[in-house]
Amino acid sequence: MLNKIEKLKKLTVLFVDDEFEIIEIISDTLKKLNVNFFVAYNGKEALEIINNNNVDLVITDINMPILNGIDFIKKIRENNNKVDCIIMSAYTEQKYKEIAETLNVKKYITKPFDFIEFLDVIDEF
Repeated sequence: MLNKIEKLKKLTVLFVDDEFEIIEIISDTLKKLNVNFFVAYNGKEALEIINNNNVDLVITDINMPILNGIDFIKKIRENNNKVDCIIMSAYTEQKYKEIAETLNVKKYITKPFDFIEFLDVIDEF
């Protein structure tokens, strides 16, 4: 577990979700772990963060206002294919996982998620 946390501390993470409760849980945990991170509530906000900051890892929901997670990742891929992306969504349909694969998404996590599983996913980067 300590190795995973140390690895996470070396990344700059952008977490994108429109659900306040989930953002609060992730933010509180990342703060406690001293991880450098940004939070955005939609894809448009997240694009501004990526354009103005060095981000190593994006974790995004699909269903969001203004710019959904799929379109957000498409925009990332237009400009910067080096940013690793994870989708964390309640959508379980295979079509979303297939779309994620075509966009070179590293992992697809289904909500609700276990935080240990979340750390395991981060450990892969």
